[in-house]
Amino acid sequence: MPSQFDSVIFDLDGTLWDASAAITKAFQAAKSSVDYIENDVTLAQVQAVTGQPYTVVYERLFPKMPADKLDEYRALCARHELSAAEEHGGAPYPGLEDALSYLRGQGYRLFIVSNCQLGYVEAFFKHSGLGHFFEGHQCFGTKLLPKADNIREIVAQYGLQAPVYVGDTPGDLAASQGAGVPFIFATYGFGTLTEAEAPVRIDQPTDLARVLRK
Repeated sequence: MPSQFDSVIFDLDGTLWDASAAITKAFQAAKSSVDYIENDVTLAQVQAVTGQPYTVVYERLFPKMPADKLDEYRALCARHELSAAEEHGGAPYPGLEDALSYLRGQGYRLFIVSNCQLGYVEAFFKHSGLGHFFEGHQCFGTKLLPKADNIREIVAQYGLQAPVYVGDTPGDLAASQGAGVPFIFATYGFGTLTEAEAPVRIDQPTDLARVLRK
């Protein structure tokens, strides 16, 4: 991949950290406070919907749940999820801090665009201590916009001339394409893409030093 980029926009879950264990506990805590969910929410289920727009997650997990109960459960999960993200957090992927430090040292401007709820990126910053590397962020929860729109908003707001997006799911690829931004696939995350679909790939965050070498 040519090294013509001036900025890197990251997805969050599955790209910067894995908080799926904490999020699963949050779903379970919310479940215990209602009487209309019988089955446990498993780690595998959470990982399977990671990266989807926040509202879509619940529609995928509970497709037959009445809308009023779905809204109630989503609101309960939102509170538990933010608490879990702040208190327990996730595990930043190995080498992440080194990768971010390298990119900043090389002059890249760093951003996050995620399909998460409002406040979740801030929880990542608080728990990981990596917020100082990032110049800005946007998420689904702000305006309920698709990820492609949020990528375009970051590009416009910060005057980015040559950004690249790093993500781990087919949805991330589609969003980057929709925004007209090149894509780097994080193979270590939750999604699967063929080399034909996503030829530029990293197996760990520190691989960005090789892919984006100036």
